[in-house]
Amino acid sequence: MLAVWSRMRAEPSATPSTTTGFFVLTFAITWGLQLPGVLAQRGLLPGPLPVYLALAGLGIFGPLVAATLLAHQEAGRAGVRALYAPLLRWRVHPGWYLLGLVVPGALLALLLDGLNLVGRQGPALYFPAGGMLVFGVVISFAEEVGWRGFALPRLQQRFGSFAASTLLGALWCFWHIPMFLGQGVPLELLLVMLLSFMGASLLMTSIYNSTGGSLLLAVVAHLGAHLNNSHRALPGDVAPLVAHAIVYGALGLVLMRGSLRTTRRAALP
Repeated sequence: MLAVWSRMRAEPSATPSTTTGFFVLTFAITWGLQLPGVLAQRGLLPGPLPVYLALAGLGIFGPLVAATLLAHQEAGRAGVRALYAPLLRWRVHPGWYLLGLVVPGALLALLLDGLNLVGRQGPALYFPAGGMLVFGVVISFAEEVGWRGFALPRLQQRFGSFAASTLLGALWCFWHIPMFLGQGVPLELLLVMLLSFMGASLLMTSIYNSTGGSLLLAVVAHLGAHLNNSHRALPGDVAPLVAHAIVYGALGLVLMRGSLRTTRRAALP
């Protein structure tokens, strides 16, 4: 991990290399902290499991740490201030808060209620209890500073909003693999996970762009996924995950289509 950071510091700052460096450093930090815990769970590493799990918990800060280090490398303290400043961009239409925080979870609950009517037996709402809600806020902040705060603007400059969102969604999904393994989620579900994360990425890019680059709204939308989190039903009940992928895919495509149409109109002379 230190070797990766040293090589990146030696390279001149440029958007493509810095963006690639962000993902390399993010994966190095998170996987480097979380994979030992997965191996210890399986008895492949010696030592007390609680120590490994504590390190694994720190792994969620990989995107935040990588983004902060690289922003400082690019422009010093001014770069770090620019990275975090969009967290204060809160004066947007209330409908965007509703869309990010409530709508996906509500649609998921409606879908699951419908499935319960035709034979599924399980809850329609997976709301976090107690400290897990606070943990959800921390996770949302730690991830979004990196994903939408640092990586998304740079990817959009190179690839446009749709391609940047799908690429970011795929990398976002793969970044979670040690967490999936640690929670006993079978990797056979990775394709459904991938569709869910890519759909969520499309939705969050639309919210981010439509609110003038509000990183706060990206955090709010990420938290919305934790307020009715289909992953809590895994590995026993796969239906909530499939329903979540459908919800995010549909919302993401509808909003991204509107966003692309608006962009094309704005580009006309």
